Amino acid sequence: MTLSIRIIPCLDVTDGRVVKGVNFTNLIDAGDPVELAALYYAEGADEITFLDISASSAGRETTLDIVRRTAEQTFIPLTVGGGVRSVDDVDRLLRAGADKISINTSAIARPELIAEIADRFGSQVLVLSVDARRARTESGFEVTTHGGREGTDIDALAWVEKACALGVGEILLNSMDADGTRAGYDIGMITAVRAVSKVPLIASGGAGALEDFASALNAGADALLAASVFHFGSYRIRDVKSYLASQNYPVRTVQVL
Repeated sequence: MTLSIRIIPCLDVTDGRVVKGVNFTNLIDAGDPVELAALYYAEGADEITFLDISASSAGRETTLDIVRRTAEQTFIPLTVGGGVRSVDDVDRLLRAGADKISINTSAIARPELIAEIADRFGSQVLVLSVDARRARTESGFEVTTHGGREGTDIDALAWVEKACALGVGEILLNSMDADGTRAGYDIGMITAVRAVSKVPLIASGGAGALEDFASALNAGADALLAASVFHFGSYRIRDVKSYLASQNYPVRTVQVL
């Protein structure tokens, strides 16, 4: 059976508000996370991803209250990331209503955290967020941390391979070069990561035109994450799904409210 392509709106949250910029800078307020999550659920989103983009850099935990209220408004998988540093953090977020947990900075600091989470909760709850950019590494792609503000000198492809071996369930690949530009997904990066990833791959960063979504799928993505095009009204989720269906991609159709 062919799995449906997942369309995933991303809520980048800081100080309780959804924000969006270009390459994680010049952030613009895009609304209330709970209200936006409810809207995207009603419009037919397949999942919601909630990333507290300032939690790691500020050294604090993800806001549980927002997660709880978002989960109450949506009945599709909710992935939450930002400030997750331990198995106990994962437990609290799952109890607050999250279905999956995304980790990035903490896993780079202590890779064994991946295995600890997978062993306790199962790989299906664990998403590795890989914020990558072009750099002078072996593959030409480097992993960044703290919302793309800090380089690591870690080769992105080597990191994905290691994370898969440790038990991560999905890869959320965000191109820091393309993020917020609406110039198209980073096809070269998606293709390179797809070649080494043994788990589902979510493409993120750069969606602008409807054709961009199909291009990312052709490069090997299993799911498509986007923010700016949805937050600022360029497209609605049904527009993306209608286009993909017209191109013979399997999508989940819903009755849009």
